[in-house]
Amino acid sequence: MIPLAIPDLTGNEARYLQECIESTFVSSVGPFVDKFERAVATAAGAESAVAVSSGTSGLHVALTAVGVKRDELVITPSFTFIATANAISHCGATPWLMDISRTSWTLDPKLLQSSIERETEVKNNDLIHLSTGRRVAAILPVYTLGTPADMDAIIDVATVYGLPVVADAAAALGATYRDRPIGNLGADLSMISFNGNKTVTAGGGGVVVGNKGGALDLVRHLSTTARVGSDYTHDQVGFNYRMTNLQAAVGLAQMERLDHMVAAKRRIRQTYDEGFSEISSLKPFPLPAWAKGADWFSGCEVTFENTQALRNHLRTLEIDARPFWKPVHLQVPYADAPKTEMNISEDLWQRVLTLPCSTQLTAPDQEHIISEVRAFYNGA
Repeated sequence: MIPLAIPDLTGNEARYLQECIESTFVSSVGPFVDKFERAVATAAGAESAVAVSSGTSGLHVALTAVGVKRDELVITPSFTFIATANAISHCGATPWLMDISRTSWTLDPKLLQSSIERETEVKNNDLIHLSTGRRVAAILPVYTLGTPADMDAIIDVATVYGLPVVADAAAALGATYRDRPIGNLGADLSMISFNGNKTVTAGGGGVVVGNKGGALDLVRHLSTTARVGSDYTHDQVGFNYRMTNLQAAVGLAQMERLDHMVAAKRRIRQTYDEGFSEISSLKPFPLPAWAKGADWFSGCEVTFENTQALRNHLRTLEIDARPFWKPVHLQVPYADAPKTEMNISEDLWQRVLTLPCSTQLTAPDQEHIISEVRAFYNGA
């Protein structure tokens, strides 16, 4: 099977892991954690960073740090991996699910603005969702496929209503928005994932980036059990969300080759786009004018209802081809969450086809994949 996305571990990963073993720093304290945080902050264009145990835990602690509390609402797109909504639920809050823009597959700023205008009112300096009576506590945009949302427009809305913004930038390291890196787009905090299928990985874990002081300092405090000083004194209910030195060692080795791997992802995406350009039934993943995405996954949108047939055809040829996110509002835990109309998300999600895009995917293997997709349509 040509796999969908596997890590490239041909750098300094083994050497750095051996250093951890020899030093005995294998847990949440060690030099690689500090080095990894600095490398990610620099790459993201942020002042500082806090490494945590997973992307979900990073979102949870970031939302907590900006003030999200139980029984409140957090605005987020329905077209996202369920972990985005789960992080909101871990705060005791509920997602207010919104549809996406057709041109970017990210949160639609115009829908965001109109929904707030139509469905909320300000009471005692709080933004209250009228049908639920809940306070709207934050906005959580998602950078789908590593492509930033239209953040200037989203930040404008957030500023008008005094809402903090936490960005789910899980797969977007290396992307830019209007020539600015993802840690410098106006969000209070942004979370980057280092799960095993990301472009660069630590085997797991996440990093929250932002400016020194304020919310980011609170993220560091809460993620380390809210411990005060060197004794066993804790001043809040904190979390054990620390990244280990072992994970950070792998992550640092990966970060040393970030530019190379993002370039490989972009090259793979471009090759698919060119290879499918003459197939009228296939559309490329979105390329909004404001962004240069990190192209975490590559593939195509199938414009009529044969996605499963194409997927099955490829898998019989040992080419891994998979579906993409099922919208959150269609998931059992969030069936009753407040939501907008979902015309775009419901039309799109079953027609997204992801194709092999590991950074070490060879040119012959990719040409084989493209040829088999062409053969499917010629045969059809």
